[in-house]
Amino acid sequence: MKAVIYTRYGPPEVLHLAEVGKPAPKASEVLIKVHATTINRTDCGFRSAEYFISRFFSGLIRPKNHTLGNEFAGEIEVIGQAVTLFRKGDKVFGYNDISFGAHAEFMVMAENGPITTMPENMTCAEAAPVTEGGHYALCDIRAAKIRSGQHILINGATGAIGSAAVQIVKSMGASVTAVCGTKNIELVKSLGADVVIDYMKEDFTGIDGKFDVVFDAVGKSSFGKCRRLLTKKGIYISTELGYLSQNPLLALITPLLGGKRVLFPIPSINKADVTYLKELVEAGKFRPVIDRHYPMEQIVDASRYVETGQKIGNVVITVI
Repeated sequence: MKAVIYTRYGPPEVLHLAEVGKPAPKASEVLIKVHATTINRTDCGFRSAEYFISRFFSGLIRPKNHTLGNEFAGEIEVIGQAVTLFRKGDKVFGYNDISFGAHAEFMVMAENGPITTMPENMTCAEAAPVTEGGHYALCDIRAAKIRSGQHILINGATGAIGSAAVQIVKSMGASVTAVCGTKNIELVKSLGADVVIDYMKEDFTGIDGKFDVVFDAVGKSSFGKCRRLLTKKGIYISTELGYLSQNPLLALITPLLGGKRVLFPIPSINKADVTYLKELVEAGKFRPVIDRHYPMEQIVDASRYVETGQKIGNVVITVI
């Protein structure tokens, strides 16, 4: 089968298309014929190993798993002899940031892993980007215990995480103030934001107003800058480590002080999370934003584009 592989850490150019052996599912696994996947910050981070800590998961000297790709949508071709949740021919989607493997014509997944049948109202290209930004947003939203009636500010509302966060928070009945650039104001309004701030014209940290949660989905602000925006028990939460990796440290210290605090949850995903995102999609409450489509043969170009930091939502890779 064809797969995009990399055998050393580095820039997008370390990726190349190759013929590799087709995987075989174990008793409790399924073999998926991948129709669509994505290229995202998670993939790029593991490929470059810019954050050295990632090597403790992917390999200290060189990558253990040679094919990236954590999001996928496709069709089950073979089921293991112990599989009961799926049948051959089922259209499925899901997420795998443990062994990756979606940048290939075929991949295997455990039937009890973060995988479920596709939403009825989606194509594979539309379903593939549901889980990465969706589960990062969901993890932080749950950690902050966001609920109906609260006021939430989301910085970076056009990224995969931010655009998902706007929609998920709105589905919970909270009010959303979103921050984005001029050209994306109408897009963010269409996602459900109640108020949109153009960061190119106004520094959101200087606005009047108090928020129960400030969700920095791009890591371009800080607790110090956003502190004045928070209510007395308000929460600052970010998907990035922050300057000098301050956010994990602040997440340990600030809860002890009894006032405004930082949260930095470790992201995780399971089958129930994927099912929840599917239900939001089917209810018309969430749909991932898609910026561009690339064929698998242009994975290097796609990676370069993701690393510009200018993508809007998600970049989809067509495999089949």
